[in-house]
Amino acid sequence: MREEHRPYLLKKILNRYNRFYVEHFFRPNFDALGRHPHIMNPRHIEVFGHHIHAGDCIHIIGAADNKVRLNTWRSKQQQGRIEIGDYCLISPGTHITAAEEIVIGDNCMFAANCYISDSDWHGLYNRTRPFRCTRPIKLGDNVWLGHGVKVGKGVTIGENSVVGAGSVVTRDVPANVVAAGNPVRVVKEINPGRRMLKRQHMFADADHYFENQDKLERFLLADNTWLQWLRSRLFPCDKD
Repeated sequence: MREEHRPYLLKKILNRYNRFYVEHFFRPNFDALGRHPHIMNPRHIEVFGHHIHAGDCIHIIGAADNKVRLNTWRSKQQQGRIEIGDYCLISPGTHITAAEEIVIGDNCMFAANCYISDSDWHGLYNRTRPFRCTRPIKLGDNVWLGHGVKVGKGVTIGENSVVGAGSVVTRDVPANVVAAGNPVRVVKEINPGRRMLKRQHMFADADHYFENQDKLERFLLADNTWLQWLRSRLFPCDKD
């Protein structure tokens, strides 16, 4: 389908069920999950392991063909930990896997298919288990990772920095820069003194934000009818 044919009332019912599903089934997968989580397609988001925390107003988008995965692993030596700050966006296909520790600041954004892992999972000479091959990862506030970025163990990315699509980050990235490439390198500086709008500005009044989203859906779906929706489901055509 190229257009949304569902009537507003149906969309509202589905949205309410989604919120129930998130609170009843999805939230218990976290050790802590903050207020106002905005979770799209939660059945296509896999959360596995202990010590996974996420802050307020997190926005995670799952997709049937491109699942989000947040995983921690436990060994005799250590327990993995993932800490995600407030107002973060995680797009389809992003995988965050921790054997030691991954800390993500507030307002961070991950485009589709990002991969972040703090472990090589096998040593060069001992390939039977992950031993002495992990180092923690830290992303500062307001970091933005482009499509398909890969972040390896032991890396720190400074606040406000942007990593270009397809980059491989195996070394630290300073604050307030644009970096890109394989291996990543700084290509541009960002002026930290210039006013920057962050995701938290959308949620300064979270209730108002979600109310506006509902009004937008009501407007966009105002002309949709139940009959039109059923026809599009049973007898789709090239106009759909």
